[in-house]
Amino acid sequence: MKKLQTQLKTISKNLVTLAKQVDKITAQVEKLKTAKAPAKKAAPKKAAPKKAAPKKAAPKKAAPKKAAAKKAAPKKAAAKKAPAKAAASTVLDRVFDVIKRSRNGATIAALKSKTALESRQLSNALYKLSKKGKIKAKSRGVYIKA
Repeated sequence: MKKLQTQLKTISKNLVTLAKQVDKITAQVEKLKTAKAPAKKAAPKKAAPKKAAPKKAAPKKAAPKKAAAKKAAPKKAAAKKAPAKAAASTVLDRVFDVIKRSRNGATIAALKSKTALESRQLSNALYKLSKKGKIKAKSRGVYIKA
């Protein structure tokens, strides 16, 4: 019990310090935003603020480049995952189409023959469609459109 209380205290202290850090960062961001807007207008008038603004902005520009690199990596990963998702959606679409066309519901045997899927693929597709709320079980082994 005492260990739990000490852990909770340390967590609350850490949260307080994180909140303070967030406040500092937001204040710095606001300063940069206000510094950038007047710097454009005051740039022809004063050369000294012009030099100060780029020094502060240069490190900030480095951080977005890293963020852009991080963003580029997930895009590549998403592009690689897209065919897998497309293949999975076509399986779901095929199973859903067969169920949608059936009047009294589609049995597992009918689904296997019409979709040419293995038992595992078919059960996974039925599970996913039922979780999405597109189909429901009329009785054991018979599925209808929800």
